[in-house]
Amino acid sequence: MTHWLSVLVQTPAHSQVAGPLSYRSELALAAGTLVRVPFGKRETLGVVWDAPADGETTPFDADKTRPITAALDSLSPLTDAWRQLVGFAAGYYQRSLGEVALAALPPQLRELSAEQLARRLKRQAKAAPASTAAADPTRAPLTLTPEQTDVITQIETQAGPFLLFGATGSGKTEVYLRCVQALLESDPEAQALVMVPEINLTPQLEARFIERFGPLYGEQAVVSLHSGMTNPQRLASWLAAHSGTARIVLGTRMAVFASMPKLRLIVVDEEHDPSYKQQEGARYSARDLAVYRGKLEGAKVILGSATPSLESWHHSRPAAEGGRYVRLHMPSRVGGNNEPAVSADGRHNPASGLPLVRRVDMNHQPKHAVFSPPLVEAIKARIARGEQSMMFLNRRGYAPVLHCTDCDWKSECPYCSAFRVFHKIDRTLRCHHCGFTERVPRACPACGNPDIRPMGRGTERLEEHLAELLGDVKRPDGGAVRIVRIDADTTKHKGELESQLAQVHAGEIDVLVGTQMIAKGHDFRRITLVAAVNADSALFSSDFRAPERLFSLLMQAAGRAGRDAGISGESEMWVQTFHPAHPLFEALKQHDYPAFAAQELLEREQAGLPPFSFQALVRAEARTQETAQGFLQAASAAAADLAETQHVTLYPAVPMSVQRVANVERAQMLIEAASRAALQRFLAAWHATLHEVRQGPEGKGLIRWAVDVDPLTI
Repeated sequence: MTHWLSVLVQTPAHSQVAGPLSYRSELALAAGTLVRVPFGKRETLGVVWDAPADGETTPFDADKTRPITAALDSLSPLTDAWRQLVGFAAGYYQRSLGEVALAALPPQLRELSAEQLARRLKRQAKAAPASTAAADPTRAPLTLTPEQTDVITQIETQAGPFLLFGATGSGKTEVYLRCVQALLESDPEAQALVMVPEINLTPQLEARFIERFGPLYGEQAVVSLHSGMTNPQRLASWLAAHSGTARIVLGTRMAVFASMPKLRLIVVDEEHDPSYKQQEGARYSARDLAVYRGKLEGAKVILGSATPSLESWHHSRPAAEGGRYVRLHMPSRVGGNNEPAVSADGRHNPASGLPLVRRVDMNHQPKHAVFSPPLVEAIKARIARGEQSMMFLNRRGYAPVLHCTDCDWKSECPYCSAFRVFHKIDRTLRCHHCGFTERVPRACPACGNPDIRPMGRGTERLEEHLAELLGDVKRPDGGAVRIVRIDADTTKHKGELESQLAQVHAGEIDVLVGTQMIAKGHDFRRITLVAAVNADSALFSSDFRAPERLFSLLMQAAGRAGRDAGISGESEMWVQTFHPAHPLFEALKQHDYPAFAAQELLEREQAGLPPFSFQALVRAEARTQETAQGFLQAASAAAADLAETQHVTLYPAVPMSVQRVANVERAQMLIEAASRAALQRFLAAWHATLHEVRQGPEGKGLIRWAVDVDPLTI
């Protein structure tokens, strides 16, 4: 008997083949079953999808329908909830079902035949060690603070979703661990998903979870999922999660699509982090999908942060005002005395455990000073006490630009509308957008002047300058000061980041210099001073989200200081700025995120910006800027009546902030609506129009286009 199956396959982005394809099979296969199917001249992996409802079936020629090659029936089908999650993500973020579904599966799984997969599963089953019956009885559990106890009780007794607003060092990770522990003890099959924003935080968290749950459930019960893993590692973790062997999955944004049939708890740590928003392909927000998935699967969702995103903060307002999340508050650091950071007379309160924030007015410091003299003295004092300091600058490389003082030549990238950054360590000029790299010229390419100089500073130059300033300083043991730099350049090779972090944790480093990579998530116990060297860069940005990102980054950086209450000396956060009276720095000094959020939300409400409106961007890429903008303007004109009907505003097309990358011109157009539903209706109806314009004369020369719903950068 012949059965007709709807099968999703990986189709090219914006292909006209966006939905399931029809195949025939001798077996009736359940929706969610993985199959190998012919597609064009090749064979590919597909997912059997739900049969279309009556009236939605597209007519097809049965004689031209091809049979499936094989069913990967050694794997249980993907669940209804997983398929609904993929369907929602594809519809909301305006991508094809096949693109989202297949991208959510491990790359190596797409290459395996049914026989190869069966052999792989058999090997993995044999390799899995038996679980231990009990944890180490000699290890006493940590004593919870009253705030932690209260928060855990609320999570157990309420449905959520929850926004856990806890100060840096307040013990949010311990709350996650206890919630996961309670879940696994109450349900022998339940699974938990714990998400972190960046790969470099995963090993640190993984170690804590394995230490806690490995003795109870075996090390195979805790697996990681992130893009830094090899394809075989990702497949092994995915299979363990899909089979239920893995009770806990730790991962970055991709883990939100992990197949976990018994998912009952989702934790999104540092939920404010922009890394949760995918910037290529389907531009989904893993944080938002986690909340949606929790609703689908009946799983509790905990969003945790010391500086929540303004969207999540707004959603956690009281239910009577329209809030959808339950806000949980842990304002005190573990080891603190539940005291406010600033006392009634405006002075810093050391009993709070939070660092003192010092604002350094750079208008009153020596001209062109990188480090103010008081900051240098403070660093020396920390070194003398055997404590560590951290210098934070969100710009890697030696200098942003090389320039010629005679003819004003600058190290522009020939392929991008951006400058190539000078990296002194290997004497190269490197574009951070397209990757084009050249050796530093001996003289100015324009006029031959040999005196070409760096402009501005990156972490590499900061490290060099700091070594000069501290050259005559000795450690308590009489040794020379040790400085290490951690950024994307020093951690390119596998194992380098872990090695450098281990040195910091062991106390072998006196001063740590780095980018935002070191400013969040890490538990540095010996650091008592953190300094933001150039804190003004985002104060007056055209991007309305820039102040939110800056405040979050500075608060997170400050949170690296003073995490060990047993270390002598008061912890400090130094902020070097030319605008010390700015309200953002005043809120930072008070450690007062609610005050900052209230002011920002008021300004956004007055301006009609998210979360009080809803946005999407359409981006176009072409060989010329005229072609890119022409496509967008033509698509806008074709949708003018539809936009008016749906009360949607279409703004004119403009070049992107970095207009040209790798000789490709980029333009964008903003779409805005007061209602999320209206925006979605417009985008769904406009999709066909975009395809038509792409096929018409206005689309000639266009390379690609993409829709970004809820964009984080404009």
